[in-house]
Order: sequence, then C-alpha cells, then structure tokens
Amino acid sequence: MEFAYLGPRGTFTEAALRRLPAAKGAAAVPLPSIPEILDAVRRGEVDAGFVPIENSQEGTVTLTVDELVGGDPLVIAGEVVLPVTFVLASAKAPAAIATVASHPHAIAQVRGFLRRELPNAVVHQALSTAQAAQRVADGEFDACVCAPFTAEAAGLPVQAFDIGDSSGAETRFVHVVRPTAPPEPSGNDITSLVVSIDHDRVGALLAVLTELAIRGINLTRIESRPTGEGLGRYAFFLDCTGHLADPRMGEALTGLRRICADVRYLGSYPRDHSDRPVPPPAGLGDTDFADAAAWLDRLRGGGAA
Repeated sequence: MEFAYLGPRGTFTEAALRRLPAAKGAAAVPLPSIPEILDAVRRGEVDAGFVPIENSQEGTVTLTVDELVGGDPLVIAGEVVLPVTFVLASAKAPAAIATVASHPHAIAQVRGFLRRELPNAVVHQALSTAQAAQRVADGEFDACVCAPFTAEAAGLPVQAFDIGDSSGAETRFVHVVRPTAPPEPSGNDITSLVVSIDHDRVGALLAVLTELAIRGINLTRIESRPTGEGLGRYAFFLDCTGHLADPRMGEALTGLRRICADVRYLGSYPRDHSDRPVPPPAGLGDTDFADAAAWLDRLRGGGAA
C-alpha cells in the first residue's frame, strides 16, 4: 500500500496519517499539493491519498472539497481528527523577525498572536507548514508558524509555544481512494454526498433537507461550492450521520436521486470522534425501517397485516 499525503515530511498531515489504522505498514509518499495527491490516486499511481478537509477555526479546506465535488469520482474511506498546536519557530529573537511564513490555514489560526506580538512582520503563504519551516531553515524567511515536531525536524529553535488563538483547535483529514465498496458499518459513521439542485425550482434545497429529516438522518455539515456555471449556481457538500448500508440512509439516497439534478456519493466511513451520533426520533430508527419493510413484504406476499 502507498499513501500520498500533503508534504514535505513533518506536516500535520503526516502526523495525522500515522493515526490512520488503514495506513499501518503502508509506504507514505509526500506530494506538494492537494490536487497532485488526488490526481495520483485517480491515475492509480498510489493506492490512497490523505488530505485535510476542514479545521475548527478556518473551516473548509476548499481545495480538497472542490476536487471531490468537481473532479473525477473519488470516495472517502476514513477520517482522522487531529488536535493542532502551533509554535513560532525561528533562529532570530522575536524583535528581529520581519517575515513569517506558513500554510494559509495555520496563519488564520494564529492571527491574534501575530497582530499582538509581530504587528510589523510581513506574512507569506506556503504550501504547507513543513515547507514554510524548510524555507526558514534555508534563510528565505525569518520565522514560520508550524507544529513543534516540524520545528524540531527543521532544526529551528522555538521562540513561542502554543500560539493558536483557540486552545481546542482541531483539523480533520480524510483517507481518499478510487470508487469502491465502503467499510462495514461501525455504528458511528458518516456518509458524505454532493448534491446538485435545480436552482430555478422554489424550495429545491428544502426538499433535499426534508429527504434527510423525515428519515431521522442528522445533517452535521452543509457547504455550498460554486459549480463554475455562473453566479448563483452551486453544488452542496453534505456530511450526514449514518452508513450506506443503513435502511434509512438507503431510502434517503434514493429519494435524493429522484429529486436532485445530480447526486455524487462520496463514501460512508467511521467517525473519528468520541461523540456518539444523535439518536433518531421515535419511529425513525433503523429497526423501525426494517420492521416497516418486513411488514410491507408480508402484505405483498398475501400475509396478514
């Protein structure tokens, strides 16, 4: 097995990949960008990709979502949620730092620190925190925002620890493969979808949400992304609690298929989170759907109600 991940070595993505059960014993291949990782998966050059998809401070990693929404089909087979801690790494004292580099999402999570402690420093974007650290080590920039292990790997002294604006920051990473059957239900799963609706139809998005709500499926995330077809034309990225094998999820997907212009299934996979899913309302659990289906089969077979 080969997993491509957002490199170079020493990134948060590499640290999260080490926590993924499916990657145990696999070869890790660093690549410089998210599109290159996902294209390598599509072409079969690697078995899987591992990329960030959202964080608790800055929200969606749009490159990842847009690739899943609009590129050739891929599916998510797993996720890892990683707590993230940032440091300011530099061989210079803070008073001598004129330039700071990091990944845009890392910069967004330390804005308060930068405004307060380095108000005159010029901030530069890098493809990853590890690349930023290497560019500091090479003398291109004075300092970087990165993980403690990234600074250590680059041989950079840490000038300030735990500089994030939120102490509970987390980033979510996903294990992406070519289309295949999902892993078995775990009892605490997510199903990810992309739905395209008829934007000229009144209540089209409400109809999508209704297909989920009437089956007791909790929508944990909804994100609109432009289709490129003109202003006001969007596809919707959805995360729902449940698994493709669940009867109520199956009914919801067939309902969405009937009413949407397009539905792209992006996988069912275990949640990497200690919170249990919100229980469905009375009458909308999996056993309720199974009992109702068995009752209908009896009727169709001439049995008693």
